[in-house]
Amino acid sequence: MSNNPLHPPYENLTPDLILRALEDLGFPCDGRLLALNSYENRVYQIGIEGNHPVIAKFYRPGRWSKAAILEEHAFALELASHEIPIVAPLADDASLTLHELPEGFLFAVYPRCGGRWPDLELREQRQQMGRFLGRLHAVGASNAFQLRGRIDVPSLGDEPRRFLLDNDFIPGYLLEAYASLTEDLLKQIHAAFAAAGPIAPIRLHGDCHKGNILWTDQGPHFVDLDDCRTGPPVQDLWMLLSGDSDEMRLQLQDLLEGYQMFFDFDYRSLVLIEALRTLRLMNYSAWIASRWHDPAFPLAFPWFDSPRYWEEHILTLREQASALDYPPLL
Repeated sequence: MSNNPLHPPYENLTPDLILRALEDLGFPCDGRLLALNSYENRVYQIGIEGNHPVIAKFYRPGRWSKAAILEEHAFALELASHEIPIVAPLADDASLTLHELPEGFLFAVYPRCGGRWPDLELREQRQQMGRFLGRLHAVGASNAFQLRGRIDVPSLGDEPRRFLLDNDFIPGYLLEAYASLTEDLLKQIHAAFAAAGPIAPIRLHGDCHKGNILWTDQGPHFVDLDDCRTGPPVQDLWMLLSGDSDEMRLQLQDLLEGYQMFFDFDYRSLVLIEALRTLRLMNYSAWIASRWHDPAFPLAFPWFDSPRYWEEHILTLREQASALDYPPLL
């Protein structure tokens, strides 16, 4: 859950260095540089003389290996080759999509694609999103990741829990409550996975929330595969659901109506929705903690090291303990 301290820190990634990196690739920069909303990596919109701006993404040092990043790029290009609307990295004259600065930073360049976050309030929008995800998963199931990791209990539950218990983030008076609650939650989560049975894992987007989707008049497109991993297909569906159980049930029906035109859905995996939501909550807190040495994180999450945050986090996890006992949607 932590970065290798030997890797270069982001404070060395200066505007001059960013612009020089793009110039060296043949992009004539006009000096415009806009930092975009990204904490895990550093992402910039860069103006190009006489042309549309591009997006440069500088990967967090030590998070992924070069080979794992190239596996992400290959997946994006594979999806694009099937005319699935996803923003894939640009290749240079040597067909390279991943570049490295002498200072140690790995980066990629993407076309800028506009759009708005989808509200998915209309049945037709949900069906269209379902068709898109069904096509994405059909391609995802056609091959396998070797290096991108998995969406499972050890990586999103056991490891984050251990990291938080081994470091001084949780206030002492809440430590026992967190330890016992998360121990019980992991038992419930394991039981949910056992109840689902063997669900065939596939290559996934992995972080399929509305912030990673842009909607235009032509429909949706994804803008980020940074968290693509192997896991159960339902992982890419549940984060698009919101509201009470009746509302989520209706939304899921519409999504699956479009989805199953292109890929079969294993209904046994519906029992995993609350388990996956709980794992995401646990991993999110550990993710912020593991990045706390990055100056951007205390600025972006000033409430994280307060007792109130941990009190509310434990309360949320207790609510999840109840939700894990609910019958699955549909």
